[in-house]
Amino acid sequence: MVIRVGIVGASGFAGSEIARILLTHSQAQIETLMAHRSAGERFGSLHAHIPQLADRLIESTDVDHLQTCDVVFVALPHGQSALLTQELEGGPLVIDCGADHRLTSESAWDRFYGGIYPGAWAYGMPELVHAQEYEDLASGNLKKAKVSREILSEARSVAVPGCNVSAVTLALQPAVAAGLIDSTRITATLAVGYSGAGRSAKTHLMATAALSNMAPYSALGKHRHIPEIVQNLEVAGGQGVSLDFTPILTPTSRGILAVVNAPLAYKDEGVSEKLSHAYRSCYDHESLVTVVDDLPQTQPILGTGRATVWAGINEEAGTVTAISAIDNLGKGTASTAVQSMNLALGLDETDGIPMIGVAP
Repeated sequence: MVIRVGIVGASGFAGSEIARILLTHSQAQIETLMAHRSAGERFGSLHAHIPQLADRLIESTDVDHLQTCDVVFVALPHGQSALLTQELEGGPLVIDCGADHRLTSESAWDRFYGGIYPGAWAYGMPELVHAQEYEDLASGNLKKAKVSREILSEARSVAVPGCNVSAVTLALQPAVAAGLIDSTRITATLAVGYSGAGRSAKTHLMATAALSNMAPYSALGKHRHIPEIVQNLEVAGGQGVSLDFTPILTPTSRGILAVVNAPLAYKDEGVSEKLSHAYRSCYDHESLVTVVDDLPQTQPILGTGRATVWAGINEEAGTVTAISAIDNLGKGTASTAVQSMNLALGLDETDGIPMIGVAP
């Protein structure tokens, strides 16, 4: 079986990472690489780290050509996907790495994005725990999240989560599902690599601004990933979820380290064991999410589709601290996109996903 794949937005970081991953996939064949401003350029002139595709020309976006593909990955900025995905409806499996089809709430879309609400698609986070399945996970009757995988197995259109969203959701959802925290008072602070801001040439993304500097942005509830994180934690069972979220650009190209804090919902002598059990129940059988004993760091997972997660209790403060580390272009975007494709096509969900990091 050969899976013919088209990538729209191939000139960007997410598009090139999808291409890199698909080159190691057992059945995928990259049929076309498309972009707007870079049309006519050699792929290798933009992405010299992928020599196998160096001499391929980037094409202008052509819906008719995309209709001949089995799968189309769309890696465009928010607001640019929906027009294209409408034209592909009923054709190939479409996997959107942008924000256009993530939110189930039209009012949240209006508040954080604006414009015509494109509607929500199947959500591309296989590990997202639904509240109704947590007891089966905790009792061992269910090995890993099932509902999200069932949804993806029937999907013909998939919305890939935001990278910060994946980091925060994976860090905190077991504590939420187990009812161990007060979901109305969540605080998340993230250290984020610069590739998360995309490839656009902007003054604050230049080396002169980035090197030897750490820069917070979108504070005070302004970040567009907030409603998506809230949406996920509500799916996991959170009630009245409220999130104070502050990302910080750090002088590294890849990686997200998310530190998430929330008050304990109650205190008893066994709460620490309950927290550990919740994380082990949700993740011990996951191939791409690992609960670690030491505090997570980004270097071990750079270039991979893996996430590492840790959680503990500050007994004096009465709070849970949960930490996750992901590669924003890996588990944060491209690897999850390919994982979702695999599930939608009935393949091994880890096919092609890089597992081994690069160090030093």
